[in-house]
Amino acid sequence: MASYILRRLLLVIPVLLGVSLLVFSMVRLIPGDPAIFIAGEHATEEDIDAIREEFGLNRSFPVQYWFFLRNLVRGDLGRSTRTDRPVGVEIWERLPNTLKLASVSMLIASVVGLIAGIISATRPYSFLDYISMVGAMIGVSTPVFWLGLMLMLLFSVQLNWLPAAGAKTFSHIILPAITLGAASTAVIARMTRSSMLEVFNQDYIQTARSKGLREGWVIIKHALRNALVPVVTVMGLRFGTLLGGAVLTETVFAWPGIGRLMVGSILARDYPVVQGAVLVVACTFIFVNLAVDLLYSFIDPRIRFE
Repeated sequence: MASYILRRLLLVIPVLLGVSLLVFSMVRLIPGDPAIFIAGEHATEEDIDAIREEFGLNRSFPVQYWFFLRNLVRGDLGRSTRTDRPVGVEIWERLPNTLKLASVSMLIASVVGLIAGIISATRPYSFLDYISMVGAMIGVSTPVFWLGLMLMLLFSVQLNWLPAAGAKTFSHIILPAITLGAASTAVIARMTRSSMLEVFNQDYIQTARSKGLREGWVIIKHALRNALVPVVTVMGLRFGTLLGGAVLTETVFAWPGIGRLMVGSILARDYPVVQGAVLVVACTFIFVNLAVDLLYSFIDPRIRFE
């Protein structure tokens, strides 16, 4: 197990190098000059040149990338060209809010998705099965921004039950979490149904039933546990997607997370913040996948990484 974790951690290095190069290249393809944005519309050419010199924007692409990697190894993500604050400070102020939103969304998606999938699998082609799968299809197909606006219109404007924006209390997270977790709920429900239907056809399920075990015990102890490996895989992938896909949700609900920070930084041509935020999200995604891989051995003891 230890050697497997070490190998996976070593593989993080080339992955992060590739992500950093890709992001470093893409943000510089965004139209506009950040030096002009910082200096303002009434700045002189000398002022703009001074800003380019200060932030290293007048260097060639390879030189800029080399300095970026050198500082990254030292743990320095640079300084924001918009606020002149360290990028690490900008990100760590917002990242907990995004992790909290993604975690609550994943909790909702997992609980609702598993229950819907189990009900559909135990009653295939019934009315409940059709309702669950139609709901899953709607959840996958509904745009996040539209769902967020509709929930806001219903529960905030018309019913006045929940706040429409902000992050002051727990009630502020309910609508963004439901919005963000809707698509993941649908994916988990469909995967749970498919995986459990496959397990129900196995001989050990028929053996458990022939022994007179209660149906609920057969479903939870034997069927669900053996069907969880592909479901947990989907959960891990969806959690990483929630971290990176919270941009629209955070923008709609004015949630002060890293996604909203990236949107503002892209509009302001704030290269260091965009690069740092994407790298942090990529690292989080990688470690979530590693945690999911390690969880396999606890779900199914037959799985060994050595």
